[in-house]
Amino acid sequence: MFSQVIESTMPLVIDESKSTIRTRFTPPKGFSWMNEQPGSFSEFLNNFPLHPPNFPVRDFTGIPINQQQHHVAILRIDVGEKNLQQCADAWIRLYAEYLWLNKRFDEIGFEFTSGQFFPWNDFKNGIRTKELKNKVSFTNTGNVDDSYENFQKYLELIFRYAGTISLDRESIPIKNNAAIRTGDFLIKPGSPGHSVIIVGVARNISGKKLYLLAESFMPAQDIHVLVNHRNPQLSPWYELDVDVPETVTAKYIFKPTSIKRFHNLK
Repeated sequence: MFSQVIESTMPLVIDESKSTIRTRFTPPKGFSWMNEQPGSFSEFLNNFPLHPPNFPVRDFTGIPINQQQHHVAILRIDVGEKNLQQCADAWIRLYAEYLWLNKRFDEIGFEFTSGQFFPWNDFKNGIRTKELKNKVSFTNTGNVDDSYENFQKYLELIFRYAGTISLDRESIPIKNNAAIRTGDFLIKPGSPGHSVIIVGVARNISGKKLYLLAESFMPAQDIHVLVNHRNPQLSPWYELDVDVPETVTAKYIFKPTSIKRFHNLK
């Protein structure tokens, strides 16, 4: 099991002049950024653009949230104009955007909390949801639209019907520390539950890893890289261990510790 504290007298470096996750955050002394597979979801997250330093976390209305002390950076991606893209929905958004960017359209699809699987291909071909007595059914409008604008409407629908319960159910567990990688996420299913995602991994010569974590929250708000309040000397980096009974992040305690991965990123 990993130690809980890494002693360091060296100041951690955050280069505020840099504009991506990988370039802005320098790992602690003795650690180096892990090289991710080219074209992977991990590399996509490492190179994700950031807003300028001191940019506030805003909610879906564009208003800064009250608590601004829990983040060190904000990902440059919109949160939408509705109170929908919350915690687990944000990882669905990032993964869907990654698949779209790489034209892997046939892989875009997510489960509803009710258990129904709804792929992008169905939505673009005109399939829509219909609610009756709290049950979701599908109807075919016959309207085909494969535009990016329609893709965003599809994601809004997914955010409405998916969440931590469905994402937990359709993801695969990470059972050993050596397997943890960028793009994996801590998750506690529930209504409400919560989830944070790994957006960067550093490693030392002995193989020990450190992690950068990001989250969205309720109400829907900007995705932000988290401060490590429990270990300020290490912040914003975190230690993770799949075997510990709980993991404390900036605003949430995951109990038990459950780290998972999108099922088709085996």
